[in-house]
Amino acid sequence: MDEAAANGRRILVSGRVQGVGFRPFVYRIAHAHGLTGWVRNGAGRVIIEIAGAPEALAAFETVLIKEAPPLARPRIDLSEPASLGLFHGFEIRHSEGTEEPDIHLPPDLFCCAECVAELSDPSARRHRYPFTNCTQCGPRYTIIRALPYDRPATSMAGFPLCPDCAGEYSDPLDRRFHAQPLACPACGPRLSFVRAGAAEEHGEQALAAAVACLSAGGIVAVKGIGGYHLVCDARDEAAVARLRSRKHRPTKPFAVMIPQEGIDGLDAVRRFVSPDAAEAAAIADPARPIVLTAKRPGSGLAAGLAPGLAELGVFLPYSPLHHLLLGDFGAPIVATSGNISGEPVITDEDEAHRRLAQVADAFLDHDRPIVRPADDSVVRVIAGKARPIRIGRGVAPLEIELARPLAEPTLAVGGHMKGAIALGWGRRAVVSPHIGELDSPRSLAVFSQVAADLQALYAVEATRLVADVHPDYASTRWALSDGRPVTLVQHHVAHASAIAGENPDVARWLVFAWDGVGLGPDNELWGGEALLGAPGGFHRVGSIRQFRLVGGDKAGREPWRSAAGLMWEACHDWLPEAEGGAIARQAWEKRVRTLSTSSIGRLFDAAAALALGIERVSFEGEGPMRLEAMAEDTGGFVDLPIVEDGYGLLRLDWAPLLSPLTDPTLSPGGRAALFHESLARGLVRQALAVARHQAFDAVGLCGGVFQNRRLAERVAALFVAEGIAVHLPETVPANDGGLAFGQLIEAQARDARSL
Repeated sequence: MDEAAANGRRILVSGRVQGVGFRPFVYRIAHAHGLTGWVRNGAGRVIIEIAGAPEALAAFETVLIKEAPPLARPRIDLSEPASLGLFHGFEIRHSEGTEEPDIHLPPDLFCCAECVAELSDPSARRHRYPFTNCTQCGPRYTIIRALPYDRPATSMAGFPLCPDCAGEYSDPLDRRFHAQPLACPACGPRLSFVRAGAAEEHGEQALAAAVACLSAGGIVAVKGIGGYHLVCDARDEAAVARLRSRKHRPTKPFAVMIPQEGIDGLDAVRRFVSPDAAEAAAIADPARPIVLTAKRPGSGLAAGLAPGLAELGVFLPYSPLHHLLLGDFGAPIVATSGNISGEPVITDEDEAHRRLAQVADAFLDHDRPIVRPADDSVVRVIAGKARPIRIGRGVAPLEIELARPLAEPTLAVGGHMKGAIALGWGRRAVVSPHIGELDSPRSLAVFSQVAADLQALYAVEATRLVADVHPDYASTRWALSDGRPVTLVQHHVAHASAIAGENPDVARWLVFAWDGVGLGPDNELWGGEALLGAPGGFHRVGSIRQFRLVGGDKAGREPWRSAAGLMWEACHDWLPEAEGGAIARQAWEKRVRTLSTSSIGRLFDAAAALALGIERVSFEGEGPMRLEAMAEDTGGFVDLPIVEDGYGLLRLDWAPLLSPLTDPTLSPGGRAALFHESLARGLVRQALAVARHQAFDAVGLCGGVFQNRRLAERVAALFVAEGIAVHLPETVPANDGGLAFGQLIEAQARDARSL
C-alpha cells in the first residue's frame, strides 16, 4: 500500500446531495487536489472513500462544503481515518441502497440559465427542445418512483438514452453527468397538440399550433412538470371571461406567467406589475413561486384577472416548455391550475382530456409521465419577507430540522382545507406539497397517495398518526380508520405549535391564532384565540366576543349571514336584503341551526358585507381580500372593549365596529381602513392586558387571517413600538397548509412532557 492509500478517509455526506450534481462535483474537486478513491450514492446520502496527502484531504473537505453546487445542501456526518486499498485515479461508482436510509428528496428545479441559453442557440443539440435539463435543473420530485435517485427509478426509465446523451451521462466532467431526466430530441419526451376535429401534431408543429390557438383567443390545457395548467392570453378580456365561465370560477384570481426578459429576468414583469425589492427577489427565486404583487394601472392586462383586488399573482417560466411557449407567444399568459375547483392538479393525460374537455379548446401534452402532482407555490411578502401561502413545486417536499427528536415516526394529516401532510422521524420533518380541499374522492385518493409516497420514499413507516379534533374532517376520518394509534390536536393549538416549531428558541408564547373556524374543546367554533404557553401546554387566555351564525357552513360563502349574526347579537334592528334574510332571522331567534363562534374570519366576512355590500362570494376569503384591497391609506379607529367573561377569558368586543361599518357618511375604503386599524389596536391591547398578569417571551401571529398584509404589518409595528418581540410564519403557511407541521410539533412536545 502506498503512502496516499495509507492517508485515507471515509466521509459520509447527508443533506440535499442527490439530484443536484453532487457526485460530479466531488469527482472534479478530487481530481483538482490530486486525490484517488471513489464516490457513490447510498440510501439518501453520499459515501466517499478518498486517499492522498493530508493537506490535500483537508483542503478537499473544506471545498466539499464551501463550494458545493448551488442547489446542494451538504452536511458532513462522518469523516474518519481509513486504511484503504490502492486506487488508480478517482471514480464514480454505482448507487447502492444497503445503508441505513438518510434520504433528502430534491424538489422540482427551475430551468437553469445554461439550459435556457441552449434553447435559443441554433448550434446547440437541444436547440428549442422543451425537455432540456442538467444536474442543476429539471423535474425531480414529480418523476421519482423510488430511491436511490437513478434513472431506472424515475418516469424517464421508458426513454433509453441515445449515444450522444449516453456519452454526456457517463462523462464526469459534463454538466449532464448522471442527470437522471437527461433527454434530447432524438431519445426523449416529445410534445403533442390535440384539438377536436383536427389531426394530432407533434414537436415544433405542436408548439406552433398551441401558440396559434392562444393568439386566436383560445384556451389550452398545457401539461407541465407537476400537472396541467389552463392557459390563455392574459391581455384578452374575452378569453379570461370564457375561462372563468367554463371553469365555474367567477371571481377567484388567476395567476399570470410573464416572459423572462433582461439581466435579472424581470424587465417584462415590471411592465405589467409593480414589485418592490422583496417581491422582485421572490419572483426571481429558484423556486419560481407565484408572488402576489401590486397591479400596474394601464398595463394592458385583462381587468378580469383578479377582480376587486389590488394585487396579481405573477411568476416566471420555470420549465423549458414554458420558456418556448412564452417566447413564441410574446406576451403574458394566464396559467391557472388544471383541475376541478379545489381538487389537486390533474397529471394524467387521459383524465385531463376527459375532465377538462369542457374547459380547454385544445391540449398541449407530452409523454413524460408525472408520478405525483405538485401545484405551484404561492408567496406573499409581509413585513419585508416572502411568506408562503401555499407550498408546492420548487419548495416541497419541505424539510425542517426539529429542535429535538420525535419519540417515534409520526404522520400528521393536517386539516380539511388546504390539505397537506407532514412526516416526522428523529429530528426531521418533511411537509408535503399542497394537496387541495379534501371534499372529493380524487382529493382523498391523492391525499392517500402522498401519505404512502412520503413514507415509501423516505423509507420511514409511521407508527402513529396525528389529526385535528374535528370528527368531520376527511383527514381525521382517514386517520381514525387507518388502524394505527391517533393523537388528536385542537386546530388552533396546531397553528400555535407550528409557529413555535419554527422558532424553538422562544420558551413561552402568547400566540394569536386568528382564522376561519376550528372546533374547540367546548364544541364551539373557535377562530379568534389567544393562547399562552408552549407546545404541549398551550392554554386559552383570550378570544373575541361570541356571536351566533345561522345556516352552518353556508356562512363561509354568504357573508351576509355573519353580518346578520353580529347585528342581531348586538340588538340592532337590521334585516339583510339577501334572499332568505327574514327566514334566517326567525331561525336565529329560535336558535334553529345556529352555531356560536369566536371567529375573526367570520368577523372579516361580516365587515365585508356591511362595509362593501358583499352578500355572496365564490371562494373562501374573497370578502376579507376585497376588504383589505379597498382599505384607504389612512383611517380612524374605535377602541374595542376587553371584557373578562365568566371563565377568565379576556374577550375583545367587536360591537363598537358596527356603527362605523354601516355609517353612510364614511366611504367604503374608510370603513375598511377603520376596521383593520381597530382590530390591530384591539389585539395589541389584549396582549398588554394578558401581560399585566402573565409573562411571555414573544407574540406569535398565525392562522389564515394573518395572510392579510395590512393587518399583520400594522400589528407587528404596534408590538415593536411596545418593545415586544413578534413573529409571523416564515417556513410553513400561516393558513391550514401549516397545520400538519404544527400537529407534529404538538405531538412531539406531549411526548417530552410524558417522560
